Amino acid sequence: MFIKFTLNIKYNYTSKSLTPSLNNNTEIQIFMKTLFSFLTITLLTLNFSFSQSLHKDDILGDWLTQEKDGKITIFKQGEKYFGKIIWGKNGDTKDVKNPQESLRGKDLIGLVILKDFDFTGKAWENGSIYDPKSGKTYSSNMKLKNPNQLDIRGFVGFSLLGRTTVWTRAK
Repeated sequence: MFIKFTLNIKYNYTSKSLTPSLNNNTEIQIFMKTLFSFLTITLLTLNFSFSQSLHKDDILGDWLTQEKDGKITIFKQGEKYFGKIIWGKNGDTKDVKNPQESLRGKDLIGLVILKDFDFTGKAWENGSIYDPKSGKTYSSNMKLKNPNQLDIRGFVGFSLLGRTTVWTRAK
């Protein structure tokens, strides 16, 4: 798709600079509106092309946490998506921050921290994420920004009241 832009520009050769002078402001406004429309359509097309190719199981596999101190494998059970810790960099081996005292002796490796996500066509939503560093569980949504970047938003109540962490696909 090619778009041809033409402007009637007159050069003022009597002045010391060779800067163009446009016939009027209307031409600049038309050019800017056309350029803005073209860029908007291009960006929407690029965004749409990635979301079109999104498949519900694209999220499956191993992911490194934002701090690169843990590896989570995302798996599917039925139509729901889950994630469990399969590696940790730090020496913490037990779930010592768990609010349930009876679970504080449980190993972090193998602990399911992502639960019950539904694929909605554009994202994985209505799930929860457990943060073993704080012992808190949050409502959560996940979205693939690209095949190797997963944005996970944890929140309380409303998605606006939360924080997004970025995981990268493990190689």
